Amino acid sequence: MCGLTVSVALHRSGQSCSKDQPSDESTKPTPQRQNANSLGDLRTKLNKSLDLIAHRGPDAKGVWISDDGMVGLAHNRLSINDLSPEGNQPIHSDDGLIHAVVNGEIYDYDRIRQSLSDSGYRFSSRSDSELVVALYQRYGAPSFLDHLRGEFAFVLCDESTGKIIAARDRFGVKPLFWTVVEGKGQARVLIAAEAKAFLALDWKPEWDVGAIADGGWEHGDRTLFRGVKKVLPGHYMELTADGRTVHQRYWDIEYRNKREVETRTVDEMVLGVREQLIEAIRLRLRADVPIGIYLSGGIDSSIVAGIVAHLVREQGVKLGNQDAASRIRCFSIQFPEGSGYDESGIDIAERTADWLGVQIFKKHMDEDALAEYFADSAYYCEHHSVDLNSVGKFGLSSLPREHGFKVVLTGEGSDEHFGGYTFFPPDFLLEPDYSMPDLPLSRDKTLREALQSSTQNALKHKLSRLGFFTHEVEGPERFQSVNGISMFDCNRVRQVPLRMFAGWVRQRWRGIDSRETASNAISPEAMEKIREKWHPLHSSQYIFSRSMLANILLSCLGDRTEMAHSIEARPPFLDHVLSDYANGLPPSLKVVYDPTKPGSSAGKGPWWEETNAASHAFSEKWILREAGKPFMSQELYERRKHPYTAPVKWPKGGPMYNKLRDICTRDAVENLGFLEHDVVERAFEDGFGDDAVASSARFLFCVGAWVTLSERFGVRRARVEDHA
Repeated sequence: MCGLTVSVALHRSGQSCSKDQPSDESTKPTPQRQNANSLGDLRTKLNKSLDLIAHRGPDAKGVWISDDGMVGLAHNRLSINDLSPEGNQPIHSDDGLIHAVVNGEIYDYDRIRQSLSDSGYRFSSRSDSELVVALYQRYGAPSFLDHLRGEFAFVLCDESTGKIIAARDRFGVKPLFWTVVEGKGQARVLIAAEAKAFLALDWKPEWDVGAIADGGWEHGDRTLFRGVKKVLPGHYMELTADGRTVHQRYWDIEYRNKREVETRTVDEMVLGVREQLIEAIRLRLRADVPIGIYLSGGIDSSIVAGIVAHLVREQGVKLGNQDAASRIRCFSIQFPEGSGYDESGIDIAERTADWLGVQIFKKHMDEDALAEYFADSAYYCEHHSVDLNSVGKFGLSSLPREHGFKVVLTGEGSDEHFGGYTFFPPDFLLEPDYSMPDLPLSRDKTLREALQSSTQNALKHKLSRLGFFTHEVEGPERFQSVNGISMFDCNRVRQVPLRMFAGWVRQRWRGIDSRETASNAISPEAMEKIREKWHPLHSSQYIFSRSMLANILLSCLGDRTEMAHSIEARPPFLDHVLSDYANGLPPSLKVVYDPTKPGSSAGKGPWWEETNAASHAFSEKWILREAGKPFMSQELYERRKHPYTAPVKWPKGGPMYNKLRDICTRDAVENLGFLEHDVVERAFEDGFGDDAVASSARFLFCVGAWVTLSERFGVRRARVEDHA
């Protein structure tokens, strides 16, 4: 685990090409040996860059620069496997020609290491990160990526070929950004785990107003900052010796053909999920430090905790470096009692901990704490959010550190694989489940269409009631090419409407539809499968996983808020072997129709208030509940999903109101360049108090984050002439 920064010099203007369209216009650079002063200057800058992301790895720091000064690799280490100095980075191959900096964890370490040792590779450490270099040496690129199981982002330099390879894990658990800066007669490609690392390397940040206005930062490779891009999940970027930048996909999410009839029994598939999940968790218990668990009131983290307890107590598996049979430790967040947003669900997390026989520590997040953490959360996340969920997660991630833990297991990815979100049923109902043709919803078109209409209307009402944004641009006929699935509409409710931006922005991006931005970010290959091959539920899951999951949930509710406190989170549900199995399951085993379920929403939290009977007739994540039943209490087995959600409404004059007032001054807002202060002021008038308009509060959360980033990064004021 680490923070990494890389600088690569180019004798060109930065030609970039996509996976199947290499450029022939670049010329091969002539290596030029740099003088000692130049190399020293680069080393100084790389060390300062590491200081900006020292939170990602406070245990050690290392820099390697090639003799000609063309490549510099820098690394902050969070020591988890092999705590000795031999595990420090950058990593060098046994022949001294391959160098790398690696962020994250590679699992199934012992088996892979033994195989490589048997083939003659001489390891210099016991660190899992060294597998990246050893596998590359044995298999080459891109084949070596197929052997990596885990969460990772890394940059590898092969001096024998002149190649530089930057790769990111399959779901985007670990971040990786890149940009190009022009220097004195020379451009440099910069690659880092966080954009703030670029500040020490002559990067001058500017807003990408287009990515903010059209929602592009949530889809594809753009960010809030102009010219700063992400290496996409499941992709690698190659800087070749002849000066080209090539982006290549090495893996993508895949689903079964919707016309394929299921031949396995339900019991076989339940057992398959259970076995795959147990193995994914077992692999993530390997560490040379203690491992904890984030435990909420939901089934995802509870199943993880239950399986960990099973492995430790019944199979003797070590939990990190501890024999934790009697002291498994869990961490939970608790919002103010009576707010309706307390995920511990009137102490259900505590009752779950008692049932499992584990120890639980709670982080109480009241309004004072949320206000205190707000600006720091925005700074570390490097993007805005329409709620305070990330602020709560930022606070929670301080808790394991206080108790001496560097590693926690989490439940992210379960809803995406097993159909857990309340906005999945409308898309599930768009078509019959051809793989299970004897089910009522597969046979009864009238019933299915009636339920689809009812759940769709209920979803729209729910999102409106919770204060998510509405947009003027309509026209669902534009999206019939993706079978009319509603995920594009669900995604855009988090997108700040164009009407809330400055006049020049409204004019420049007039008529823009963030649904179109989202659809354009989908690869042609995936779009063809959405049209012809996948069931609408799976298409919806794919779009969500490649947008919201990768660009928001795994950022502000994952890596960025965790690593702000030097915490590595391991999400077993995002194990790609487990996900491949889950994606081959019939849709009707993920979302199950059960008209006998009670329709009351009483006591089920804000996401279930005022919902109709049709919405209650579906069991989300049904097969996961069955697979995890031996490892959780009956109370949890029967409980509806309660999303992790921070309160949105707060009183005028309270800590959150005052914090945003302090941040969003007239000068600060106008210095952004893309907002007008009068619009912000009106949001303050109706965004707080007993009759608060939740969408106004959500807008202010975004403004507060933008201002924080503007001031802490020194972002230049956006100008119309820069976005002609």
